[in-house]
Amino acid sequence: MPGPTRRLLIGAALALPGLAQAQAPWPSRPIRLINPWTPGGPADVVARPVAQKLSESLGQPVVMENRPGANGTIGAAAVARAAPDGYTLFFSHVGPIAISPNFSASVPFDPVRDFAPVTQLVSGPIVLVVRPDVPANSVAELLALARAQPGALSYGSVGPASTTHLAGEMLAMMGGVQLLHVPYQGAAPVVTDLLGGRLHFAFINFAGAVAQMQAGTLRAIAVSTERRSSGLPNLPTVAETLPGFEVNSWYGVMAPANTPAAIVDRLHRDIAAALRAPDLAAALRAQGFDIEATTPAQYAAKIAADLQRWGELARATGIKVG
Repeated sequence: MPGPTRRLLIGAALALPGLAQAQAPWPSRPIRLINPWTPGGPADVVARPVAQKLSESLGQPVVMENRPGANGTIGAAAVARAAPDGYTLFFSHVGPIAISPNFSASVPFDPVRDFAPVTQLVSGPIVLVVRPDVPANSVAELLALARAQPGALSYGSVGPASTTHLAGEMLAMMGGVQLLHVPYQGAAPVVTDLLGGRLHFAFINFAGAVAQMQAGTLRAIAVSTERRSSGLPNLPTVAETLPGFEVNSWYGVMAPANTPAAIVDRLHRDIAAALRAPDLAAALRAQGFDIEATTPAQYAAKIAADLQRWGELARATGIKVG
């Protein structure tokens, strides 16, 4: 056999294992789901059972990896830089995807260009709660109280440019009142100071306030989402008093940009089926979440609308962090 031909055949034979590996059906190995929050938080209530259901349907482990920091942008940046092969996914949230790009001076990714939306998993209402001695049983009464005492009513948040902070800013702007913002480093100290009489009200994640609401030590007067929560159907929305008000603490799944459409579609189908499972749906609704399971196109439209909404608030308030 001539030398050049022999070398060509040997090279082709050596390339076959790599070619077979490149063409292996997806998924053929474990998948990482990057969670940009610390373990044990409200995100785990959604992320862990979804990851488990997805593992079962795909036949491969879906391993949750926590990458907390900078309001979720550290985890988001890691996914934006990952290979678009379907083996790295982002457990996305309104904070790093729609809020931080508008309120932070330096976000190391583009929320539209660098990601492929898969699905919005759930909507998460933030609950407007007041301490029991505050004479307000509705949003209208709380605004009337604020107008009578400009700048005197204080509200706590889990930090600057968080959903709990910006909900208060939106309430003040749309309600035409002055409020005193007091930032904290988490929901627990906000609740502590509400119970101790050092704050008048707060927007709190449902999971962080449900025990006090049930005990009657905090009084819920509204939810922040556009429509009423299935978990709190008798609680009005802020938008019923201030049309257009919406703060939706949603969670979703995204992949790096340029992930093959077939992989994105498979992920959407399997995740949507998981969310329709009676056990998972019931568990999520018990935590105050509403099931969404939107298509990739619907999720992209939601992100675009939220980027515009939060951009308008950023320009109106001039708030910048980081």
